[in-house]
Amino acid sequence: MANETLTRPVPPAIPRARVRPWTFFLMIVGLAAIYIYGWQVTQINLGELVTSTRLIRPLVRDLVRPDILARVPLRQEVRVPFSFTPEGAPPMPAPAADGPRIALSAPVGRPGQTVTVRGEGFAPGRPGQIIWTDQSGSSAPGEEFVTDGEGRFTVPVEVIDLIGQHHTLGVQVTLQGSALRPSSAFTLVLARLVETVFLALMGTTIAVLFAVPLSFLGAKNLMARTPVGAAVYVVVRTILNITRSIEPLIMATVFAVWVGIGPFAGVLALGLHSIASLGKLYSEQIESIDPGPIEAITATGASPLQVVRYAVVPQIVPPFIAFTIYRWDINVRMSTVIGMVGGGGVGFLLIQYINLLQWRQAATAVWGITIVVAAMDYFSAKVREKVV
Repeated sequence: MANETLTRPVPPAIPRARVRPWTFFLMIVGLAAIYIYGWQVTQINLGELVTSTRLIRPLVRDLVRPDILARVPLRQEVRVPFSFTPEGAPPMPAPAADGPRIALSAPVGRPGQTVTVRGEGFAPGRPGQIIWTDQSGSSAPGEEFVTDGEGRFTVPVEVIDLIGQHHTLGVQVTLQGSALRPSSAFTLVLARLVETVFLALMGTTIAVLFAVPLSFLGAKNLMARTPVGAAVYVVVRTILNITRSIEPLIMATVFAVWVGIGPFAGVLALGLHSIASLGKLYSEQIESIDPGPIEAITATGASPLQVVRYAVVPQIVPPFIAFTIYRWDINVRMSTVIGMVGGGGVGFLLIQYINLLQWRQAATAVWGITIVVAAMDYFSAKVREKVV
């Protein structure tokens, strides 16, 4: 029997696009012209990185030693209420049996009048000062004095003009020595960091409440089945795209003018921008779900709401949770920026330190932001691993 030779058909060769030498040369020349012009427009000067190093040294030095701890003088302090009117004035506290205590000749007075302050039980021979605190919490220094050998003093005090009707008169006596305490910058930054985290949390929560229903209206596979649904889909996606294109910094500026400087403006700015971002992510996740369960449940005669409930929701819950946590992580970082335009949080404090050239205090805020963002990134990554 003769051997039969089986030959496989040879596929036709795919012609390669040939780049002509002069075309490649023109591309190189065009790119070179673009980058040369870009170099000039952006005013790149690599020599400045070397010649201006001396200008950045003080800033770098302060950034690596933030203002966290400070030595404060030891003090004895006593406060008593003082009012401009007797109506609604708090009662005078009973004098302490031991320790420093003060007494006023009159707990009520008007600006310009003189009140005698007597104290005893303080450290002997130490300097002291009267401190006024008005109803809003602002403090103003008053008369200075020195305690006698038995820790007593008597000083006439002129009542100053204060905001409100009910205030506090305090006495501070400075002792020998000092103590290591958290600095005022560290205390302020810590409080503003907590505000920043909750600012991002509230903004994200508001966004989720609006983005979830909008995402169903912006999902093409659910809405494009009827002309009305298709129109709703186009309108919702257009609104989300326009809103997402506006920077949160601009939104924070608008809301700061609208509702005033503070964290509420930041919450509104983060919430509005997050609605657009989460709405787009949610709707695209809905569009990428498996259509099989939708077709099966629709074939049973289920209503549109039942289709969403039993065919769509089980497929989107894990990614929705992951997107939400990731958005909260983003909002924590973004809230530090919108705080610079009056949106509250630690960013507002940071820009004040920078404007005042207080670089060690600014370094405290920068390191605080870094630690919080890193912790949030680690936390959100762990949670996303559990739910996805």
